[in-house]
Amino acid sequence: PLLTGECMSDTPKPTPDSGVSTDHLNALARIRERLEQLAEEYASGSLNSVQFNAMYRHYVEQRMIIEKLVERNPGTDAWRSAALPGRTIFLRNHYRSSPVYYAVFNRGEQTPLATGGWLPRGSANELYRVLLAVWRMAQWPTGLARKALGNGAWLVLVIGPAAMTVTIFVLQPSALQINQVRDLHEDFERANRLSLERGMPADKMVFPQRALLHSPY
Repeated sequence: PLLTGECMSDTPKPTPDSGVSTDHLNALARIRERLEQLAEEYASGSLNSVQFNAMYRHYVEQRMIIEKLVERNPGTDAWRSAALPGRTIFLRNHYRSSPVYYAVFNRGEQTPLATGGWLPRGSANELYRVLLAVWRMAQWPTGLARKALGNGAWLVLVIGPAAMTVTIFVLQPSALQINQVRDLHEDFERANRLSLERGMPADKMVFPQRALLHSPY
């Protein structure tokens, strides 16, 4: 019969008296655990898609190399070098997104209340086009949006009832980073509610957005 009720495994396990080491099976099991962990990290929002794809691809290739080496020579230890850790640390850091610029605008105004950081080359014109489209609206919407600006730069835009926060990231931000921008903007409006209502100058306000440039992400 096709199904016997027995548990089937993708990786055949040698019998105890086969004379073949099973160490590589432990290594393959650890790689599978890391693949599952990556999926969990992405689902939780702590990884962006580029980080996930790069690290997932690395682990899949690592698994294929180990399996191929053992298949060709079951008694070899050559697979151990392929199983060495460390590469994903580089990939995680290399593709991590970083906030590099922010600007805060009062609703309906084109002069920012505050700015910080630096705009990546080529992003200023694209950012201006996005802001121009918002400024031309008869009524600003409220909500959160993200947009690729080209050359690896990403825009995260949060518009609240009283103000707007613009943030530029180098590389695609993770869900956690996007949520952080939203939370900082909400805290800005909450902390400065009376100042915004009364049209007070920016030096009378506090700007939680400044924490973006010291973000641990």
